[in-house]
Amino acid sequence: MRIGRLIGRTVIGTLFVGHGAQKLFGSFGGHGIDGTGQFFEQLGLRPGRRNSIAAGASEAGGGALLVAGLLTPIAATALIGTMITAIRTVHLKNGPWSSNGGYEYNLVLIGALLAIVDGGPGALSLDRALGLDDTGAGWTLAALAAGALGSTAVIEAGRRYPAAESPSANGSEPAARAEPADEAQATTTA
Repeated sequence: MRIGRLIGRTVIGTLFVGHGAQKLFGSFGGHGIDGTGQFFEQLGLRPGRRNSIAAGASEAGGGALLVAGLLTPIAATALIGTMITAIRTVHLKNGPWSSNGGYEYNLVLIGALLAIVDGGPGALSLDRALGLDDTGAGWTLAALAAGALGSTAVIEAGRRYPAAESPSANGSEPAARAEPADEAQATTTA
């Protein structure tokens, strides 16, 4: 039995569930739906609240599926899509290295997810228990392509959606900027 796949799925999936909980519920020092939504608006991911819910659900749901080893290519697709979006909206301009707020960590996660899809989730998985064998190069490339297409659709939809009305436009005080204190951590999974 190859325990490494189970450990990898569990670590990666659990951390993604945590990132999703940060966005959805404000858990683990996260900013919840509204705070993350305001930040997403600033990134051009509009409407911010809807994208906050979608990103949180993709991370939490994809992470949970990954831990269970269930529908592994679908889990990977959801998570890869959030990572590509994070790279494109936050990290790309900073170069590759995490020490500069770059996309190094995101690429490592994408690579790990693709390796899990290619080799399969392992013997201790619901996919194996259900007789699902969605592994190999075709599934791996499909997960990468679908994640990239999903990211592109989200970013393009945000560009076409009107920006939220500024609170100062109606005479009230501007809202505090909802940017997390550690932008690189909070947007690793934008």
